[in-house]
This record gives sequence, C-alpha cells and structure tokens, in this order.
Amino acid sequence: MRRIVIGLAVITALGLSTAAAQGPSWRPPSESQRCPSKWGAGDERGAANHMKPDSVLKAVKLVRTGEVVELGHVLSPTMPMSATRQFNIHTKRTFMNPQSNRRGSNEEVLLSEIGQVGTQFDGFAHQTIEDKVYNCYKLDEISTRTGFTKVGIEKVGSLITRGVLIDVAGLKGVDMLGDTYEITVADLEGALQRQNQKLQPGDAVVIHTGWGKLWGKDNARYMRSGPGIGVQAAEGLAKQDPMLVGADNVPVEVNPNPDKEVSLPIHQIMLVVNGIYLLENLKLDELAAKRVHEFAFVMQPLKLQGFTGSTVAPIAIR
Repeated sequence: MRRIVIGLAVITALGLSTAAAQGPSWRPPSESQRCPSKWGAGDERGAANHMKPDSVLKAVKLVRTGEVVELGHVLSPTMPMSATRQFNIHTKRTFMNPQSNRRGSNEEVLLSEIGQVGTQFDGFAHQTIEDKVYNCYKLDEISTRTGFTKVGIEKVGSLITRGVLIDVAGLKGVDMLGDTYEITVADLEGALQRQNQKLQPGDAVVIHTGWGKLWGKDNARYMRSGPGIGVQAAEGLAKQDPMLVGADNVPVEVNPNPDKEVSLPIHQIMLVVNGIYLLENLKLDELAAKRVHEFAFVMQPLKLQGFTGSTVAPIAIR
C-alpha cells in the first residue's frame, strides 16, 4: 500500500511538473506594470514622440547620394491578404465634359480595409491585452461605429528618423529564412555586428528575412506562415527604444509562434506594452541587395481619423 501511495505521489508530482512546463511561454505584464506609459498618462502617440527636429536632422545627415529606395509594395487585388480583408476596385470610366476643350476625367471606387492591407502600419487601437489598448485605454470607452476616439492613427503624424536594416537572411547566407524560423537576440546582434551598426533610441528598425520574395508569387505560402522575431528578440529590441519595428513579412514576428499557447505576442509586446509601432509587409529586397544598412527613413500614415492602422509607402534615402 505504501508503495502504491508513493507511486501515486510521484506520478502526481510529475504530472504537475509537466503541466507547469506546458504553460504559456509569455504572459502579458499587469496593468500596473505597463501603465501609465513612459510617455505619460493620457499619451496617445507612444514612440512617435521620438519625432522631433533632432530626429529629422539626424536622418538628413545620413543622406549622401540622394538615392531613394521605395519600401512599399504596390496595392492591387492580387496581393496577399488575410482571408477576411478585401481590396475591390471599380473604375469609374471617363466623363467627357461638354465644353470645347473636351476635358475627360477618371476615378475609382475602392472597397477595402485600407488600414490593414498591403505595406501597413499598425497603430495602437489595432491590438489589445484583454479589453485595453496602449496606455490602458478601455476598448469600450474609446470605440465607436465611426472610429476610435483615442489612439487613432491620425495622432501619429510624420515619421522622419534614422533607419536601420537588420539583414538576418544575409547573416545566415540565405535568400530567405525558413518558413517558421524564429529570429533570436543572437541573430539580431550578429547581423548588427556584421554590418558594423548599433541601434539608437528613436530608430526605425526593419528586419530582412527574405520572405518578401514570395509576395505576389506564392501568396498562399506567404500568408500561411513566416520567419520573424520571437519574444526574447522583441523584448530586447523594445529595450533599445525604437520608434518602430518592421519586417518583410505579414506580422513582423514568427508565425505561428512556436508556443501554441500564445497568439502573436510580439504585437502585444510592441503596441500595447511598449507603445512601439509595427510596420508589416515591407519591400526590403533592394535595400538588402545594395547593402544599405543605415539610411534616412521617411513615412507618414494616412490621416484616417480613429483608424487602427494605415496603408503606407515608406521610403529610404541614402
């Protein structure tokens, strides 16, 4: 009997240990740990507060040749999109005015989730921890049928700062990282060291995985999964105090997360916890091919009142 009891105790202990080991690998910090934001109670701009004359002057000093590299993909109905998102165009054909100069005009009607398609900039209303967004604004108190009354994308404004490309694919000597490769702290540090670069507060940090090679060529694979930063890499980047973090993939982070118990935690780490913006679906092949690792970064979200994000067309100037 004693042996049976001991055996049951051991089994129970092992079961508890196993259950503990299978718990989620990351948990959101409490409200008291993340609020108010370091930018102050009531702040709605987060890391956009880095945007000051100093950031512009710092960026301008990086311009040597005047070459402009576009970082945004062309928007079209054939681009990769999440299943519930749409991009439908109806061209309004030429209207010929009756005057003698015969002036015609063309327009189009677009039905789309314009905040979350193409090369897109995620704002703070886009993600929550339970019922609260950045700076612990309660969703029910800021959400209306015509947009959000707090942290709308129109609060961001122009972003002009130093941009840094972290070429992880280049570090690994591959054109494209594996489908679910998790970028680590060592990967980021190794790439930066290889490029002779160091991050500075207020930087626009963009990560080259090579995944963008699939854009418009294998949309199903592009959307199904993707390499990206993991939790430790994200928290390490957040400590560097960037203005934004972007990548040439769908969610910036590794997808799906290796831990099935968590769902896109880097979105919460960056947007909700630290007030750092995300920039998704970047076109980084030209920057990487030309080994442009430091540049002037210029971008402005559309002035969409109360929106969760914005389609954008950022540029790098070298």
